[in-house]
Amino acid sequence: MTGLTTFLPFLRGTLLGLKLGVRQRHVLPDSHRIVEASLARAHVQCFSLRACRASKASDASTVCVESSGRSLEWLASKTPIRSYASSADAMNATVSSSKSQVLKELEKVLGSPLDTQPQAPPPNPLVVVISGPSGVGKDAVIKRLQEIRNEIHFVVTATTRPKRPGEVEGVDYYFMSKPEFLDLIARNELIEHALVYGDYKGVPKKQVRECMSTGQDVLLRLDIQGAATVRKLFGQEAVFIFLVAESEVALVERLVERKTESIDKLLVRVATAREEVKHINEFDYVVVNADGQLERTVSHLCSIIDAEKARVQQRHAQF
Repeated sequence: MTGLTTFLPFLRGTLLGLKLGVRQRHVLPDSHRIVEASLARAHVQCFSLRACRASKASDASTVCVESSGRSLEWLASKTPIRSYASSADAMNATVSSSKSQVLKELEKVLGSPLDTQPQAPPPNPLVVVISGPSGVGKDAVIKRLQEIRNEIHFVVTATTRPKRPGEVEGVDYYFMSKPEFLDLIARNELIEHALVYGDYKGVPKKQVRECMSTGQDVLLRLDIQGAATVRKLFGQEAVFIFLVAESEVALVERLVERKTESIDKLLVRVATAREEVKHINEFDYVVVNADGQLERTVSHLCSIIDAEKARVQQRHAQF
């Protein structure tokens, strides 16, 4: 009776597991006889008990019990065990008791301990370049991406254009005079720079250098010219993403809604955008930033970054 009482939790777990198609459990050899005796006393004829012989290297073996669904329900009702709420709990309780022993036996046969170190190497830090036509929403996308992935360092661009309402020094841009900017050029302290719509824009080397030295991912917001310059510097070791609107009409509507451009400047921006879109094939990814779909756009960017982190052949940008 003691043996039967000891074995009932296992039998209960086995039956519950069988309802979900689980047909085997690891048990000690002595338990085979308890199973056979228990089923014989219950006059259960519709169960087939198959026991695999235990190997000399291990005290564990496998018992398989087979039956129809109705028989399973009947036998389960005859085992008044309430300690298991589900087949998953039963499986965990059954396996955990012998898990450490099985691991020890495996290590004994292998002749060495099982390695506990991660099998995937740590991913390299990424240099991510996001580009796209003016008005496509790069700033809003990057701001939201920063909120979700605060481990990514956004490299703040230096510019000589006037500050717009709501923009913050050192967060949106580093705003400086043209003489200050020209001094950075003279000291070769910019990764890239360009004259855009009459104002200078450039990426200070200092930020990128410091972040990469600590293994931190770096995010650059660049125009087409800047992306081309960085591509020459890093080649295929950086990730280049191109943002587009859902259509040219949608892009122009966004520019008009800004109410910050004259007609002449709008014409220049639209003409420039048409030329910039022709460079899509130079990028690794293109992401549509549809109006009102900011979260979806950022989700796509996160998926790209995660996929890059999971590559077997990692990109390895060096500065």
